[in-house]
Amino acid sequence: MKKKTKSKHIKPKSFQSTRFTVEQDDELLPFLLTHINKSRNAVKSILTRGQVEVNNTPTTKHNYKLTSGDVVSIQSNESLMKEKALIGLTVVYEDDDIIVIDKEEGLLSVATDKGNEPTAHNQLMGYVKRDHPKNRVFIVHRLDKDTSGIMLFAKKESVKRALQDSWKESVKERIYTALVEGKVKKENGTITSWLTESKTFKVYSSPHDNGGKKAITHYKVTRQNNDYSLLEVSLETGRKNQIRVHMQSIGHPIVGDKKYGATSNPLKRLGLHATTLVFNHPTTGKKMVFKSKIPRSFIKKTQVSK
Repeated sequence: MKKKTKSKHIKPKSFQSTRFTVEQDDELLPFLLTHINKSRNAVKSILTRGQVEVNNTPTTKHNYKLTSGDVVSIQSNESLMKEKALIGLTVVYEDDDIIVIDKEEGLLSVATDKGNEPTAHNQLMGYVKRDHPKNRVFIVHRLDKDTSGIMLFAKKESVKRALQDSWKESVKERIYTALVEGKVKKENGTITSWLTESKTFKVYSSPHDNGGKKAITHYKVTRQNNDYSLLEVSLETGRKNQIRVHMQSIGHPIVGDKKYGATSNPLKRLGLHATTLVFNHPTTGKKMVFKSKIPRSFIKKTQVSK
């Protein structure tokens, strides 16, 4: 008889999932069979439907190798159905105070006066109201419609205020990946300027203090060829369209960004992705780190031809 794998059972209050911490090497299917009170076929179906994650990474492999310390998460059917109803976003973390999502390009963060198209905010409102009709979601910060990546929401107005009031102190890193036109000559640099917005909602940059909002952007080149450069961009300030305007100001606009000087659109989207968000949790004070993979299309455009 196979020896039962030891584990610690964890069931977070605010997640519709069950988690186990592995204490002895095993394969995934046998591990699940010893920890879920269901038939072999039912467990296989749970795997096939994508309800199982190992260390926050989904897997459907029956023979996935587990090692001591791995965390296996099993999403409930109810939670799976709730998440499948979301369009253009994935919930990557949720607790009683916050929701962190990975947003796709083309999805508005919040509603505009121009129409009733889906937004990240209104979809998340519906998402939390499935648990209780009085639940709400509050905007903490925004991403442009055509920018993808990590975005943070609050589940209580008090948490929203706490995050926004302490934003500079609480947020430790905001890193974006930008695909820009041309070969950037300086491997790294800092752009400092003052930004003003026109009546037509276009942002302009001035190297001198003209009464606008001071904006500071740090960048470094990670890949490039003669046509495009891939940059890791770190924000010291978070102004509207800051990265887009600053990239234009150094003569390397973000691809697909016609509004700010781009002449090409090889991705058929804006070449900007919110890769990393690091902040202190507004309630627990714990350091929270969230990352989103760089779109493969960004990397392909900076391959060097042989």
